[in-house]
Amino acid sequence: MSTSAPLQLRSSQRKRLRGLAHPLHPVVQVGRGGLGEALLAAIDQELASHELIKVRLTGEREERQAQAAAIEERLGCALAGLVGHVAILYRPAADPAERRIDPGA
Repeated sequence: MSTSAPLQLRSSQRKRLRGLAHPLHPVVQVGRGGLGEALLAAIDQELASHELIKVRLTGEREERQAQAAAIEERLGCALAGLVGHVAILYRPAADPAERRIDPGA
């Protein structure tokens, strides 16, 4: 699992990534167990393969915001948006030659 610092995105980049994520479906769902190591490993693997994913969160608004912040911190990804129960996460591929998604300027 990646443990680097969270990415910093400008608002224009977050907006572009939200647009790119619109047709996507959540690939991981946080269950009753919360953010366990197995779930974080699954999210990390999906980010490594897709760069831009959606994750369905549970709980009240504050709890969902805390879950999204914890994922950002633990996996070194950026939160592009949090709409209802769905978080949009972005982390570029480690190898620049393998990057498929350009967050924009």
